[in-house]
Amino acid sequence: EVQLQASGGGLVQTGGSLRLSCATSGLTFDDYSFAWFRQAPGKEREGVAIIGIGDSSTYYRDSVKGRFTISRDNAKNTVYLQMSGLKPEDTAIYYCNAVRRTVTVSLNYWGQGTQVTVSS
Repeated sequence: EVQLQASGGGLVQTGGSLRLSCATSGLTFDDYSFAWFRQAPGKEREGVAIIGIGDSSTYYRDSVKGRFTISRDNAKNTVYLQMSGLKPEDTAIYYCNAVRRTVTVSLNYWGQGTQVTVSS
């Protein structure tokens, strides 16, 4: 069974930092790219950051560039999202996503989410 366990959320003041973790099990970690998504109350889920396989290319939505860093530890089967300079608009439930796509395979898994609340 594939599991993605997100943790590290919490309440932080504007300008503060948090590090989210996504511990995975049941999948071949090196074969997957990973992403962090978030969903604020009343809003659609949106992608925040992506990290690929191989050279681990990273991509960020414009609003978090320079403040968030996604990384992966292939030895620990864990993905991280380091968030700094947090703003109230970053308040959301953050979800970890794992994707593997080849010519013959399309797999997509979600974690349960972790709440991030940024107070003004």
